[in-house]
Amino acid sequence: MVELLFLPSVYSPCPDCHGTRYNAETLEIRWHEHNIAEVLDLSVSSARDFFEGETDVLRAIEALCDVGLGYLRLGHPATELSGGEAQRVKLAGELQRAHRGDTLYLLDEPTAGLHPADTDRLLAHLHRLVDAGNTVVAAELDMRVVAQADYVIDMGPGAGAAGGRIVAAGTPTEIADCSDSATAPYLAAALAS
Repeated sequence: MVELLFLPSVYSPCPDCHGTRYNAETLEIRWHEHNIAEVLDLSVSSARDFFEGETDVLRAIEALCDVGLGYLRLGHPATELSGGEAQRVKLAGELQRAHRGDTLYLLDEPTAGLHPADTDRLLAHLHRLVDAGNTVVAAELDMRVVAQADYVIDMGPGAGAAGGRIVAAGTPTEIADCSDSATAPYLAAALAS
């Protein structure tokens, strides 16, 4: 990387490894006709076919796809993940491990940036965590997600200094019927759909 204070950083691939970060001897090693650099360049979704028959690897890949991260490359640096992506990588790790029950999961907007189909898949997994005896607490803005909660705490009445108080608490239906809640009409619409 060349860093110039007055211009954005410029990345120039190494002339020896061509940006793969592996020496020629390492790149000669192949598995299913791919070297390590080619494997790490696969997207998580396309890695499903490559790792067919590798049960443990596929379990991790499916968990990443289920939380909407199928577009990431296998070799994507962890330091370049957004906060939401990093949270979903951690969640995928939890989803693919043996469930022990009695675990509290605290999630901050777990569906932020997800396609509705990915949100539905993530919700199915969160329901499975709850069904296995775990507790999931989430700060969430997507009313489709809030409508599926067992219990809702609506904070407000406004944002920042104008908020921070419990406006309403109860089931999604109870919150949707609460006249003091600014969330109520949006939650009612989500419940009706």
